[in-house]
Amino acid sequence: MKSLLACIVFCFCLSSYAQNIPTNTKETDTTEITHLSEVVVIGRHKLNNYKQEKALSSIDDYLEKSSKVSMIKRGNYAWEPTINNMTSERISVTIDGMQIFGACTDKMDPVTSYVDVSNLEKVTISSGQQGSQQANSIGGNINMQLPTPKYYNTGLKSSIDLGYETNGNYKSSGLDLEYSGNKLFLAFDGIYRDSDNYKAGNDQEINYSQFNKYNLSFLAGYKLSEKHSLEGQLIYDRATDVGYPALPMDVSLAEATIASITHKYQSDTTLIRKWESKLYLNTITHIMDDSQRPDVPIRMDMPGWSDTYGGFSKAEFTLGAHQLQASLNAHYNKSLAEMTMYPNDPNQNAMFMFTWPDVRTLYSGFFLKDSWRFKKQQRLEFGVRIGYHNNKIGNTTGLESLQIFYPNMSDSKSRLLKSFSINYVLKHKALTHNFGIGYGERAPSVSEGYGFFLFNSFDNYDYIGNPYLNNEKSFEASWTSGFSNGKLDVALDVSFFHIKDYIIGEIDPTLSAMTIGASGVRRYTALSHANMFNTALEATYKFSKTFSANAALGYNYGKGSGNKKLPLIAPLSYSAQLSYNTSKFSAALQLNAHGKQHEYSKAFGEDQTPDYAVLNLNLGNYMTVKANRLVLKYGVENIFDTLYSTYADWNNVPRPGRNFYANVSYIMF
Repeated sequence: MKSLLACIVFCFCLSSYAQNIPTNTKETDTTEITHLSEVVVIGRHKLNNYKQEKALSSIDDYLEKSSKVSMIKRGNYAWEPTINNMTSERISVTIDGMQIFGACTDKMDPVTSYVDVSNLEKVTISSGQQGSQQANSIGGNINMQLPTPKYYNTGLKSSIDLGYETNGNYKSSGLDLEYSGNKLFLAFDGIYRDSDNYKAGNDQEINYSQFNKYNLSFLAGYKLSEKHSLEGQLIYDRATDVGYPALPMDVSLAEATIASITHKYQSDTTLIRKWESKLYLNTITHIMDDSQRPDVPIRMDMPGWSDTYGGFSKAEFTLGAHQLQASLNAHYNKSLAEMTMYPNDPNQNAMFMFTWPDVRTLYSGFFLKDSWRFKKQQRLEFGVRIGYHNNKIGNTTGLESLQIFYPNMSDSKSRLLKSFSINYVLKHKALTHNFGIGYGERAPSVSEGYGFFLFNSFDNYDYIGNPYLNNEKSFEASWTSGFSNGKLDVALDVSFFHIKDYIIGEIDPTLSAMTIGASGVRRYTALSHANMFNTALEATYKFSKTFSANAALGYNYGKGSGNKKLPLIAPLSYSAQLSYNTSKFSAALQLNAHGKQHEYSKAFGEDQTPDYAVLNLNLGNYMTVKANRLVLKYGVENIFDTLYSTYADWNNVPRPGRNFYANVSYIMF
């Protein structure tokens, strides 16, 4: 069966989804490349016929469709996004440019878990230093953009969404309300998701994979004049009873409040075309516990808190052939996490420690980009970011705990972070080429710098931070080429990263583990260098206005100094899709597959994952009911009930087996 499915891939196309092909078209409900960035349109009611998404897909499902993003799964909820095979330490994830940081030392709550598709209009995925507009990073940026008020004077609109999936008895529902006037815009949306344990292939139940979540969002906009407007946004997200089958603990509460106020200026007649200034705050509470696990060697509670306050001001203006972007941004974050262990013997005292010792991070930065169109079909882009980064430990007990390992460490550390990029863009008839080089730096994360006995169930080691780590530095080169003639679209994307002072945990044989059953302790240190290579070949062919075929092929490589294999590097991947679309009906047959993982890191807990191929069928009907719109999406995922896990599935927890689903959306105009 796998051989037959693999043949389908190459019978119909050279490779991949055409959603990333460079084009000159306006933004539509696809994913398109913008230089080295992808724009994923998410608004639930800009229904995506091409990609055949469910109306109530999670943000994780959307991101996983991107050619540059992979999702690390520790359960059925809150997957960790990676870009170019780089995990959350090496990338930045922002919400409409706002900085937000998870509160979990075990990465159970990536930033993406605190929003939902109902909050968002689109997601911009930028590779490498193309993402430095938002923050200093190595691998890139994911910016989840909130809707913009639209003063169309269309009055009140509303919509209702309902969804059900057989695997896990998964239920979802959503409600949208929107009022648009000449000067006032109001919008409210809410979404609720609830799932029991799901079943992997062969009817294998995956215990502790349940979750419950709801998300509420309110947006208000007021048009002060033709050029000036004010906006306010509030998001409240709460998840409870979240199981993590790949980890030894679950989550009783993951809660976030995200608020902002924004002033916008826009004009076609002045030097400054756009000017946006935003003030924001967000606060996160995350509580891990093992109270639902029947057999644990010792009971633990692990709460964490993350509060961030910040703002930015960014402007766009044109000087002749130069399009300029400039921004100033700053934020202040407080990250605190603790652990209490309760011995089974009631006569023994509970043990307490700070796993994040109230680390307070102050960052301020300046970004400038110049896009210079020096010829009609040619453009040079220059980007630079300079950032000041300071960590300060606010808890004396936590500082003293770390001073056991680093007696001379101080409570504060300042760093200067630098990045730049140069890109050359050439368009010639049906061809588009983009060549880029860049340099970037990042500071160690809170865990890498100040973590205290953080247990990693992937390699079964406790980890201790290192405040003396150098900035990680990356030199990158990229090349993207695309061809489009109306019927055939092909794109090739290649990137290479040479990273100096690559931060990774190394075994310290002089230390004893704190976690019962752990194999030992790793202390964060740095390899002298690491090399990472990523390439994707993508294509689509349109047989007619209604029928098309597309597919993808991806290859990745990663090794560090001393010929060390880096963990979580994707093996060969390929996918294909046959699509049929009309104004009233759509259908798609999808294949997703990975080859055997030949290059894997035994030293960091990886083993070889076998190859797999999964087939999905998605269908949709679109109807008009008294000037309103009714949309039905239904289908079956993993048709053959394949039992499989991927390289990115923590501790090889299998992915869901066969799943029948149906979503209905009723949009009232």
